[in-house]
Amino acid sequence: MKHTRGIFITFEGLDGCGKTTQLDRLAKALRGEGRDVVVTREPGGTPIGEQVRAVLLDSRTKGLAPLTELALMFASRAQQVQQVILPALAAGKIVLCDRFTDSSEAYQGAGRQLGSKAVLQLHEVLCQGLDPDLTILLLSDIAHVNRARKREGRKRSGKHGDEGRFEQENTRFFERVLKGYLAIAKREPRRVIKLDASGSIPAIHKQILATVHKRMVANTK
Repeated sequence: MKHTRGIFITFEGLDGCGKTTQLDRLAKALRGEGRDVVVTREPGGTPIGEQVRAVLLDSRTKGLAPLTELALMFASRAQQVQQVILPALAAGKIVLCDRFTDSSEAYQGAGRQLGSKAVLQLHEVLCQGLDPDLTILLLSDIAHVNRARKREGRKRSGKHGDEGRFEQENTRFFERVLKGYLAIAKREPRRVIKLDASGSIPAIHKQILATVHKRMVANTK
């Protein structure tokens, strides 16, 4: 199902790359321009999705099979597409989503080595082929991810119901995820814009805002 009015923008990248911070900054900037913005995240974004998120990201669910993990990701996503994203786009709003199907292709397809085919088939059926108008891919090196994981691990030490399961993965897993992201960007260069996540937060925000404005102009033509 193709939308014709609203604009759907997603943020992607490895854990700790700063995408959530940049998404929030973009939302604030766009709202300051008087635009109607919906901010959401994956997995989650709806009451049902948030319950699925708790299962998926909890460090106590280490035994979750890769295919089960993928199915749960899409269960949350399908609910969000129907309940949040499509209605907002139909109303002409800008939807900013922290992760979408690219994350499944990178993390489950590449990281868990399930391949892209199954991910893209599920996307076509469960998300009705809904693709972002623009994807901001923040690229960071694996060493940065490892440092971020250690920081988060210290914060969450001893806590239950945390979101640390993916952060406990090894370096080889994240190397595969990064390769998966780069393959997506190569396949879809118009949609996926790669940005270096190592710069300052204000500098990256400025790049993102300029990119979004350019895409919004292009969408009106």
